[in-house]
Amino acid sequence: MQVNHRYFPHTKKDIEEMLTIIGKNKVEELFESIPKSKLLNEELDLPSSLNELDLYKKLEDIGNLNKRLVSFLGAGAYDNYTPSAVKAIASRQEFLTSYTPYQAEISQGTLQYIFEFQSLVCELTQMDASNASMYDGATATVEAIFMAVAHTKREKVLIANTINPNTLEVIKTYLKYKNIEIVLVESTNFLVSLDDLKQKLDSDIAAFVLQTPNFYGYLEDIDVKDLLEANKSLYIVNAPLCDLAVLKSPGEMKADIACGEAQSMGLSLSFGGPYLGYLACKNFLLRKLPGRIVGLTNDIEGRRAFVLTLQAREQHIKREKASSNICSNQSLMALQVLLYAMLMGKNGLVNYSYDSFNKAHYFYNELLKLDNFKKVTDNEFFKEFVVMYTGDIEKLNNELLNNNILGGLNLEKISNELKNQMLLCINYTKTKEEIDNFINIVRGIK
Repeated sequence: MQVNHRYFPHTKKDIEEMLTIIGKNKVEELFESIPKSKLLNEELDLPSSLNELDLYKKLEDIGNLNKRLVSFLGAGAYDNYTPSAVKAIASRQEFLTSYTPYQAEISQGTLQYIFEFQSLVCELTQMDASNASMYDGATATVEAIFMAVAHTKREKVLIANTINPNTLEVIKTYLKYKNIEIVLVESTNFLVSLDDLKQKLDSDIAAFVLQTPNFYGYLEDIDVKDLLEANKSLYIVNAPLCDLAVLKSPGEMKADIACGEAQSMGLSLSFGGPYLGYLACKNFLLRKLPGRIVGLTNDIEGRRAFVLTLQAREQHIKREKASSNICSNQSLMALQVLLYAMLMGKNGLVNYSYDSFNKAHYFYNELLKLDNFKKVTDNEFFKEFVVMYTGDIEKLNNELLNNNILGGLNLEKISNELKNQMLLCINYTKTKEEIDNFINIVRGIK
């Protein structure tokens, strides 16, 4: 028998009692502050009641109206596969302890997987320390900047303009109210300009933020550590956690802080969230890390024990000295990412990465054999790339959608200078047949 109750129905008496307490006569009065033009003015075609079996069938019929699309769109959110074992293990009792892991004696399961997640992040990034996780890659980048500003006592930051535009918008929102100035470093041929970086680097710069692979999918591999160190500025590298199984790590790039998104490690697209950010750093910045850090120790009987070691939060220290006001983490998402990594293993993560690389390059080369696709650069890429399409990109994407395919991103929406250019993505979930189907559909478009 399946027992999976996810809601508590209210009786008519329950509703009347709640309305009486808050001083309302009917439920509709709760929505009086919303303009009538924004409210639905027609009756929904809903039956008064259904038994559970009929309800499931009704919902399945509605769900079948959706299109199941094969996605060739990336741009920061990636289609991937979550093994069924991930959610099964995440539901085990030892992980379903209290939400806040402050009471170590009853939260050992939660504290252990946070510790293991921190270890995973440190191994992939080759940094010294990691916190318990962040809300997403964008806010993790913001917190990295706050760390740099707190350490250097400077209020100006350089950011490569090849960073994900959505991440940049989040950074602008946060930094506006911290009075931290943003200076964008220009790019040439989809890669950050070292000459422009040198020109804009001055004694007021707290840090330089670089994303690799960048928003356009290209590998940013510039040696700027000595330049930044001479200026007493920090180096922040934003990189997708999963890609670090094969790509040069932030540690190898001599970064001071590493941050980014971990969604591509087994977290579904889910209409944009919840996702998972990570944040790691070198030892000299350890006490500037926001949120929580779990440590490993022994109890009085010599048994292994996990405890909250550091919490750089304004609730625990003087507000003016706090590096952040983040009050939580994404522990459930962190657990799923950890389980994904453990189930895949080192070889699995590496093999999936190479599979993504090989399929993306096969797709790229097949596109360039068509008359209506042109090369725009010879830059090295991993699983995303830019191509020029000589026709109408919106019409192309509509035609692909008619064939249950989600096409690439029209980059003219990002910049008018990128007219007729589109960003496409391939990873290990795509089959050769799906790639060839895309090619054949495009080949048939006049």
